Amino acid sequence: MTQTPSETAGVLPSGRIHNPSVRGFASDNYSGIHPEVLAALAGANDGHQVAYGDDEYTARLQEVLEGHFGPGIEAFPVFNGTGANVLSLQSLLPRWGAVICATTAHINVDENGAPERIGGIKLLAVPTPNGKLTPELIDQEAWGWGDEHRAQPLAVSITQTTEVGTCYTPEEVRALADHVHAKGMKLHMDGARLANAAAHLEVPLRAFTRDAGVDILSLGGTKNGLLYGEIVVSLNPEASAGLKYLRKMNMQLASKMRFLSAQFIALLEGDLWLRSASHANAMASRLRAAVEDIDGVRLTQDTESNGVFAVLPAGVADRLRKSFRFYDWNEATGEVRWMCSFDTTAEDVDDFAAAVREELAACLR
Repeated sequence: MTQTPSETAGVLPSGRIHNPSVRGFASDNYSGIHPEVLAALAGANDGHQVAYGDDEYTARLQEVLEGHFGPGIEAFPVFNGTGANVLSLQSLLPRWGAVICATTAHINVDENGAPERIGGIKLLAVPTPNGKLTPELIDQEAWGWGDEHRAQPLAVSITQTTEVGTCYTPEEVRALADHVHAKGMKLHMDGARLANAAAHLEVPLRAFTRDAGVDILSLGGTKNGLLYGEIVVSLNPEASAGLKYLRKMNMQLASKMRFLSAQFIALLEGDLWLRSASHANAMASRLRAAVEDIDGVRLTQDTESNGVFAVLPAGVADRLRKSFRFYDWNEATGEVRWMCSFDTTAEDVDDFAAAVREELAACLR
C-alpha cells in the first residue's frame, strides 16, 4: 500500500506526531495533561466568560484556595513558574531590595536572569549541602542594612521541594520564618513541587506555608499534571503590594483566565493534587530502591519527592540516553537527575532500572 506523506512522517489522523510509547526521566514537565484536568478544560470551554479574571472559574478558585490556606489570602494565576517567582519577589521589595536564596535555587540557576533583568532584584546566593537554607546560612548574607553601597537583604526565597528533591519540614520553615521576620525581612516559597512535599510529609499544604509563616507562595501546577499555569498566593497580603499591576506589567495576565483557573480547580478542589504527587513520589522511591544496589551507582541526595540524584561512571549517562531521556545535574562530577511524573508507571521504572543495571554491568566488566 502506498503511504501518504502524513503517514510517512508519522502523523496520525488525530494530528499526533509523536510516539506516545517513548518514556523518559528528564523532567516532570515532559508528561502530558492529566485526563481529569483535560476534562475540566473541555468543560470550561462552552459559552462566554468575562476576560482577565472576572470569570466564575477564577472566583471559584479563590474559594478553593481559601479551603487550603485559610481566609484572607489573595490569589493571582499566572502562566509559568518564572513569572510567579518574579512577581512574588517584586511585590515584597522596594527597588533597592535583595533576596537571599540557595545557590541551587531555580531563581538563581534556571531563570536566565529574569529576577535581575525583569524584576530588578539582586540575588544573594548561599551554598547549601542539600538545597535547604538554615538561619545560620541566611546570616552569611543577612547584613549591611543601612549601607548605601550594598543591596539591602529584605527577603529570603526557599524552594519546596528543593531543586535536589529534599523537603523542608513545617518546623524548619517556621524556624526560617521567625528568623527572617525578626530581621525585618519577608519569606517567599517557590512551590513548583509543593504537592510532592505535602505528599512526602503527609501534612496539609498550609502546614508548611501559611501556618509556618510564609508570606507569599508560588504555587505550582505544571509539574503536577496541568497544561500550564502557576498561582501567586499572597498568604500575608500586608507583606506584598501591587500584584494586580505587576502581573500585567510582567505580561502574566491571561485574558482567558478561566482556563488557568479551571485547571487548578480540577487539581485542588478534590484530591487529584495529592494523588498525582503521591504517585510520582512512589515511582521515585521505586526507582531508588531498584538502582541503589547496582555497582557503579552512587546516590547523592535523599529521595524525599519525585526525583532521584545519582553519580554514574563517565560515559554511562550518554549511552543510557540513547533509550531514555534525562539530564545531567553536574557534568563535572557525573551527577544526573531522574524525575518521575504523575503518569510514570512501574513498568517505566523497572525498564529503566534494568537498562541502568545492564549498562553498568557492561561498563564494569
